[in-house]
Amino acid sequence: MTKMEYQNLLLSESNGIYRITFNREKALNALNGQTMKELFHLFSDFLPSQSPLKGVILTGSGEKAFVAGADIKEFLSIESGKGGDMAQNGHDVFSLIENFHVPVLAAINGFALGGGCELAMSCHLRIASENARFGQPEINLGIIPGYGGTQRLIQYIGKTKAMQLMLTGDLFSAEDALKWGLLNQVVPANELLSVSEALLGRIAEKAPVAVSAVIASVNAFFNSPGDGFKTEVNQFAKTTQTSDFLEGAQAFIEKRQPKFTGA
Repeated sequence: MTKMEYQNLLLSESNGIYRITFNREKALNALNGQTMKELFHLFSDFLPSQSPLKGVILTGSGEKAFVAGADIKEFLSIESGKGGDMAQNGHDVFSLIENFHVPVLAAINGFALGGGCELAMSCHLRIASENARFGQPEINLGIIPGYGGTQRLIQYIGKTKAMQLMLTGDLFSAEDALKWGLLNQVVPANELLSVSEALLGRIAEKAPVAVSAVIASVNAFFNSPGDGFKTEVNQFAKTTQTSDFLEGAQAFIEKRQPKFTGA
């Protein structure tokens, strides 16, 4: 598969930052099997082969939804005993995103429900428009979040609030999501992409190896039985062996902007 064969994803690139747009506006960009296949290929094959690659933005087409959940029509066609396979596939795709070596930012332009909320939580950064709405309403279908929602929502907003939201299926606003720690920022809808690109642009100026090391080390804290502190030590050691570290230290001493190369 090449990017030209993607049916449900639109790709564009500027200065090493890729914008990925979910292109199922009439279905509120719901995640169907085809979209999940394309996401897996995107993060396992296509994006890792791109150079330079500084960051990734995920967003939805239209003004109503980022991703308004999984495609419920496909739920009805799940073969008996195959629900676990579907959930595992979702875990595999979102784990690729969560552990991707450059920052992945969710630019949330509307509804982020169910699988859409889980997708956003698998990203490293989240910026939402003022009209965005969030929730894990799977309880209303007689199921539970299956793409990591029961684990990641706790990490971001704590057990007490996460338990309430998943047991009631209640939706919540962008302002509440910001207040509870799920979001980095809330902005007017017409500023969402420019603010997202600016944030990734700032990070793109840093040493690439160090950026990747931060992602790996922070993720290790939540990946039991992984030892986050040990990972931090190893990743710190890795960064000190790079040319970028020498350049960064020298630039600091010389009071100038460093010129990082990724080496």
